[in-house]
Amino acid sequence: MPIKLSSLSTFIGVPWWIRIGAKLVLSRLPLSSIHWRRIGIFRHGKMDQPDYSVVSFERHLSRLGLCADDLGGRVFMELGPGDSIATAIIASAYGARAILVDAGPFALTDISIYLNLSDYLTKIGRSPPDISGAKTLQDILQACNGQYLTDGLTSLFSLRNETVDFVISQAVLEHIRRHEFLASMLESYRVMKVGGLCSHSVDMKDHLGGGLNNLRFSHRVWESAYFSSSGFYTNRIQLNDMLTYFKAAGFEVTNLVCERWDHIPINKSKLSRDFILVSEDDLIINSFDVVLKK
Repeated sequence: MPIKLSSLSTFIGVPWWIRIGAKLVLSRLPLSSIHWRRIGIFRHGKMDQPDYSVVSFERHLSRLGLCADDLGGRVFMELGPGDSIATAIIASAYGARAILVDAGPFALTDISIYLNLSDYLTKIGRSPPDISGAKTLQDILQACNGQYLTDGLTSLFSLRNETVDFVISQAVLEHIRRHEFLASMLESYRVMKVGGLCSHSVDMKDHLGGGLNNLRFSHRVWESAYFSSSGFYTNRIQLNDMLTYFKAAGFEVTNLVCERWDHIPINKSKLSRDFILVSEDDLIINSFDVVLKK
């Protein structure tokens, strides 16, 4: 279950097809993820930035109708924490605890990042756990009573039934492999307590420049191991189909807010035959926030 947010900020202004070519080549060079992060390629989100990570968490609280001062004992599960285990520290600072589930060990191990987050939380009036003596990510997780699981869907299988109060994700659901999406939603439903809530922000853009150029490719090409492992993969599941998956897993959709382009950012004649029948109402949606209930 690749839960991955990649960035191509280094290629701003470069045509989408050059971006794909560059990523197909660069992803196969024998260089570490640390090297790619330094030059802005293959980043997994912005959760290593204190203000961004806290604002993101509080937006989820707002969508879920939660009071920040009444989270004691609650359990959050974050899908795709990306470059950071920040949510474990933030949840602890709000009296809760977090289970972080990703497709690999993408979190940065530089402890100063988390110390900066702790300082930031203190400055805004929260009480983060004492991580001043931490030397490893495991030290931080132990201080937060948090978990960091990095085997994707297999990690979800390992969690016990009805142990999670809330599930959150930020620009992650679109990166779960298409053939694993329903299973991921079924597992999210299974581990949640009755009455539990999910808050997901989903980015429908192509992650190649902010359009829909990913829909030019057939499922056969796009879902191939060669393409799906190259850092620009999105599952291309359209809104109505994603809502169908949520409901098939057992969730009730309680709130849905969509952002739309003024017009579809691609000529429909350029779409793969796999998408030619997708409605314009779906194609014009560039992102959405959804709240689900068990």
